[in-house]
Formats: sequence, C-alpha cells, structure tokens
Amino acid sequence: MTIPTYLFYFIAAGTVAVLTTILYGLNRALADARWPAADRTRTLSVAALILLGWLAIAITLSALGTYHVTSGDRPTIQFAILLPIGIGALMIWGWEPAKRVLHAVPQQWLVGVQVFRALGAIFLILSATGTLPRLFALPAGVGDILVGLSAPVVGLAYARAPQKAAGLVAAWNVLGLLDLIDALGLGFLTAPSRYAFEVQPNSDLMTVLPLVLIPVYLVPLFFVLHLASLAKLRREAGAISGHGRVADVRA
Repeated sequence: MTIPTYLFYFIAAGTVAVLTTILYGLNRALADARWPAADRTRTLSVAALILLGWLAIAITLSALGTYHVTSGDRPTIQFAILLPIGIGALMIWGWEPAKRVLHAVPQQWLVGVQVFRALGAIFLILSATGTLPRLFALPAGVGDILVGLSAPVVGLAYARAPQKAAGLVAAWNVLGLLDLIDALGLGFLTAPSRYAFEVQPNSDLMTVLPLVLIPVYLVPLFFVLHLASLAKLRREAGAISGHGRVADVRA
C-alpha cells in the first residue's frame, strides 16, 4: 500500500484549520455573550484540552496500527468512531457546562463551521487515481462537498431569519448526518476485515495514518457538531413555544 506524500500535508492542514476555527469561534461567541474573562479562559482551556487530547490519542492509536486489520480479522475502527460520538451526545444533552456553552454559541456558527466538510473532495481525487474504491469514494466525496458548500448558505439564511430558516437547518443537519453515516458504512464495508466486500482497490488506506484521522477524529467531530445544532434548535423552539404560552395566559 502506497500512501501519497501530499496526504500528510492535506490532513494536517485540514485538521489544524478545523480546530483553529472551532476554538476561535468558541472564544468569539463567549465574548459576544459577555461571559467574564475568567470563565471564557477556563472554558476555552477545557475545550482545547478535550480536542487536542482526543487528537493525540487518535494519532497514537493509529500509529500503533490499532485500526489496521487484514481481511480475516475483526474490525476495531468502529469503537474509535462510536465512543466519542456517544460521549459528545451525553455532554450535549446531560452536562450543564456544555449546555451553557451551546446556549452562547450562535446557530449559524455551528452550521457554518461545517464548510470544512468540502475537504472530502480528497476522496474523489483518490478514487480518480485508483487509490480508493468508487463504491466508497464517490458518495462520500460528493456528499461531503454538497454539505460543506451549502453550510455557509444555510448558516446565513438562519442568521437573517431564524424562525423561517429553522426547518432548513434541521433538514440540512439530517442530510449531513446521513452523509456521514453513509460514508462510514461504505468505508467499513470496503476496508479489509472479515465483514468487508471484496473490492479492488479497497479502503485499506482509510485505516492507516494520515487518512485514518478522518473516520476516527474528524467524522465524529462533525457528527457531534450536527447533534449540537439539532439540540440547540430544539431548545430554542421550546423556549419560543414557552414564551407563546405565557403570552396566551397573560392575554
């Protein structure tokens, strides 16, 4: 298996850009929400620790070959995908500090940051060069491009008219989640393991550095951002509904 040299630079630059945008956007959102400086610093430090610590673990386990298996082995990569998604969902729905942060972060930012999904165009490039199977690369690449390029448009629509665009944001989030699930499923079935399809080329490249960071780090991160956006939509809808009921009672 030959790993194109440019992939290391591509994944490194993309990951740094995503993390920098998230941390910068979080700091800006908390400042706009007029959080005290000490609270902003503490929250940003915790967020950076979580994101960078998770990345370090992902790189270490990947470098040890944890996710690279042969055709007769049981796959292991699913645990690296599902565990952070589960933890992220629990934090969004059950951890009060996370709820406070989510309340302060604008919905349009949660949507707009997914513009980096357009980097999934790399799958199309690797498919065209015969490095990844089309069965995986075409739907994954096209889906990521569509979701990524539409993210700023959807975010802007919400910023201009939140109530009118709420349905659009919900539908876009569902589309983004389905794209990730589809890509993960096809990647799982075309990578070597006892459960894989026999295709050539296969998705073996997705189980080793640097590309393995997409399924074990970036995909769960984007998945959790979708969940956060949907959770914020639901809470805002509940708040609006609650205000409406109060107004009706007073009337």
